[in-house]
Amino acid sequence: QVQLVESGGGLVQAGGSLRLSCAASTRTFSSYAMGWFRQAPGKEREFVAAISWSGGSTYYADSMKGRFTISRDNAKNTVYLQMNSLKPEDTAVYYCAAGAPLYSGSYPHPLEYDYWGQGTQVTVSS
Repeated sequence: QVQLVESGGGLVQAGGSLRLSCAASTRTFSSYAMGWFRQAPGKEREFVAAISWSGGSTYYADSMKGRFTISRDNAKNTVYLQMNSLKPEDTAVYYCAAGAPLYSGSYPHPLEYDYWGQGTQVTVSS
């Protein structure tokens, strides 16, 4: 069983930055791909970014490219999401997830992830 705990959310003005962290309670963290997803009120959960187990490959939703950066520190069992140039439409609950997607095209799909955190709220004011 893998437990994931997100932190770092909060209220920020448009154009600002936040860094989310997700700490995993497992000794096998480095064997999991990690993803960030988000869900706004009344909307479906959507893919934000993902990173392979080694950190060698990263994937982003088109609307996040150039603004968000995913990274991981396997020694600290932690994955990060640096979010810059935030927009009001980035307001959502952000979730991290751990899984083992088989193909690069699988990384954006929530069903590829077995473990989920409880989420952290990000609110961007205009």
